[in-house]
Amino acid sequence: MTDASRTLVIDTATAACSIALIAGGTVIAAQHREVGRGHAEQLLPMIADLPDGGRAAHILVDVGPGSFTGLRVGIAAARGLALGWGARVQGYSSLSLIAAAAFAAGHEGEIAVMLEGGHGEVFMQAFAAGPRHLDALASLKPEAAIAALAGRHPVGNGVRWLQQVAPDLHGTPALPRAADAPLLPTALATLPPRPLYGRAPDAKLPGGKAPA
Repeated sequence: MTDASRTLVIDTATAACSIALIAGGTVIAAQHREVGRGHAEQLLPMIADLPDGGRAAHILVDVGPGSFTGLRVGIAAARGLALGWGARVQGYSSLSLIAAAAFAAGHEGEIAVMLEGGHGEVFMQAFAAGPRHLDALASLKPEAAIAALAGRHPVGNGVRWLQQVAPDLHGTPALPRAADAPLLPTALATLPPRPLYGRAPDAKLPGGKAPA
């Protein structure tokens, strides 16, 4: 029988493969591995190692932005498990989760969350405490991202791309962690479970169409 109070959190949007089982806002169990690639091979065994095989009435999945392949691995797993368990599935943004964790850790003022994107760009979005979006998600070259910081503290693994252009730039490297999901306000944890790519995917279907 599925415990109606439990939420399984799946995060494979970045170099991390991260999962958590949460009940009533409390993390029961979690795993977080920085794997780079190979999320598909590691995700389901990690979930199986959770109490009761991670079975939950609610599944929360990172919908991006992030790795094209990683996003699809996590969302496909969430949808498949939801179908088998009769669970509901919802999404959240990787940038929102990093922002929530940064503010919970004591960051004050506005921050700019950035993750490594494709073609040397970074996915970037500014947040105030809450967290609350201050602008729209953008995919920017390092020079443009530096110009867009506007004095905000940079957070996320995209910081290293900016430091290659501005070595004196101080930031906080970070990846999304599934165990931080209870920090998200409801409005940021109820996105549709479909990919938020942040930029047009490189892969194309026959005829030049981008995958959905």
